[in-house]
Amino acid sequence: MFTRFIYDLKYLFIVWIPLILISTLMLWTGPSVALNPPQEDEIEQGARLYAENCAVCHGPEGKGRIGATLAKDWPSIRPDLRVKSVIENGVPGTRMPAWSQQNGGPLSEQEIDALVAFILSWQTGGFIQFYPPPTAIPRPPLTPIPDVQGDPNRGAVLYDQNCALCHGPNGEGRVGATLAKNFPSIRPDLRIRSTIERGIEGSVMPAWAQEFGGPLTQSEINDLVAFLLTWSTPPYPLSITETSTPIYTPIKVLQSQHGVVLVFIFVVIVVFITVFILLRRNTSK
Repeated sequence: MFTRFIYDLKYLFIVWIPLILISTLMLWTGPSVALNPPQEDEIEQGARLYAENCAVCHGPEGKGRIGATLAKDWPSIRPDLRVKSVIENGVPGTRMPAWSQQNGGPLSEQEIDALVAFILSWQTGGFIQFYPPPTAIPRPPLTPIPDVQGDPNRGAVLYDQNCALCHGPNGEGRVGATLAKNFPSIRPDLRIRSTIERGIEGSVMPAWAQEFGGPLTQSEINDLVAFLLTWSTPPYPLSITETSTPIYTPIKVLQSQHGVVLVFIFVVIVVFITVFILLRRNTSK
């Protein structure tokens, strides 16, 4: 009988006590999640933030574009933590950058929580409301750059629709590189075009050309290149234009009246130095 008691005691510790502990933990953590479901205004804020920051890459309805599909089920015990971690920290070695302010991104923790609530609303078939992406910034008419393919005015609209999200409205940089700068290259147009077409391997810059899986045609990429080069100072390519103001070169200076006087003074000085040297030599003898 004592042996039977020992067996029952072992069975209690091995089987029932772990089951009781697991059930207790589930009952303890379950209500805390259920009591704090995302509010509709938080999800609506997330929808707006998604349109402003995510739709360019992931598509306006989360079906993917140059980024992953988000309108799906998330197989995870805590999908909210998984999605939040990806948004906060990005995914190293992929096109997904870090968006949290603590990691150099533009979004606060509260904004990321709103984004998570909106993205997860897709898997439950709940809140579905889409907002249009930011409209193009009104800009003054831009003059096409000589010897560069593309229309910078069309490129400005394409930039606002596809690039401003990461690179900033005026190319100042955001989660992407600064573009409002000079591009040190013999043919900066070719360098920029190649980067847009193919992306940069191992960075957050994706390929945008349709040839490499992106959404943009070659004509649209040419327009983008033409627009980006308008930010270069001096404008690219450097052109020489006629001007009414005389440009003084050494030859033109010598051909002027002042140049004649300078040449005369120079000759006098040379003659004086030569005579002085000759006199010193004769005196030393």
